Amino acid sequence: MRANTLIMIVLAGVFGVLAVVLVNIWLAGQRSAMAQTGIVQGSTVVVAAMPLKFGDTLSADKLREVAWPAGAVPTGAFKTTKEALAGEGTRQALQTISANEPVLASKITGPGQRATLSAVLGEGMKAVSIRVNDVLGVAGFVFPGDRVDVLLTRTVRDGDGADKSFVDVLLQSMKVLAIDQVADVSKESPTVVKSVTLEASTRDAQKLTLAAGAGQLSLALRQAAASKGETTERVTLSDLTGETPADVAARQAELDKKAAAEAEAAAERKRAEDKIAGLTQAVERVGSRLDELGKVKPAPIVMAAPQQVVKEVVKYVQPEPPARATIGVFRGVKLETYDVPRQP
Repeated sequence: MRANTLIMIVLAGVFGVLAVVLVNIWLAGQRSAMAQTGIVQGSTVVVAAMPLKFGDTLSADKLREVAWPAGAVPTGAFKTTKEALAGEGTRQALQTISANEPVLASKITGPGQRATLSAVLGEGMKAVSIRVNDVLGVAGFVFPGDRVDVLLTRTVRDGDGADKSFVDVLLQSMKVLAIDQVADVSKESPTVVKSVTLEASTRDAQKLTLAAGAGQLSLALRQAAASKGETTERVTLSDLTGETPADVAARQAELDKKAAAEAEAAAERKRAEDKIAGLTQAVERVGSRLDELGKVKPAPIVMAAPQQVVKEVVKYVQPEPPARATIGVFRGVKLETYDVPRQP
């Protein structure tokens, strides 16, 4: 191996090691700068030192401060325990707060306030209670914070004097505030209750109050994540599997009648469309013919030469009388003729 090649290999190795060292020094400086920036921009947030349930009073031993990135502080959080407990009177938890969970202003009462339903209600909402039992209340498995649908069952008398029962979905996705007189959402064991308190708007509160006297109210528990409404329809006795043959025949006849009416309407629309299509084609043909006639150049008019009229004059010429005449003479019964010259 020549000396120049060996020198180039050695220099390449030295420069490579030098580059690695310089990159490590630069990365260490960047990490140090980021760490210092994080310390400067850091903040604190008050969290629960132990699990809190509805109605628990806040105190210094139940809260603690933890480091928190300044740019990620939750809305309504407190930076210090003194700030969270400031004001005249104690604060109480309005809902379950887990250990190390940030204590937000929306989850606790104001200074001196009690943990009541009025503090939990949303803006413009009302609390309405309805009577239920072990069946209508979903066997006691409805808890504060759940979402339920309110069903109304009633019986009315039609024009024929027969009673007809049906069920309507009165309200959907109603928030449960309390069961009986318990509003603690940490309650886990099912309990047979006599009343359920729901959060409702003013109009929905009116509906619930009126429906309570018009029929029987029952609850249907919704999935926790299903807060949107859905399209519903009235359910009557004819929709049940135990309907009579007469009901089935009447409904089938109604369906057949409806299908026939729809078929007739479709046929009428088809005939009308065919007529319109024929008229359209005729108009198009006339328009095309007019366009073709408009493109044809008119033939030049050739004037015929005037004809000479010849008049024929007819004159009457009296013929000349004959020079001789024939005369007949009867002699007895015999006729004799004589040719004699005519006298002038």
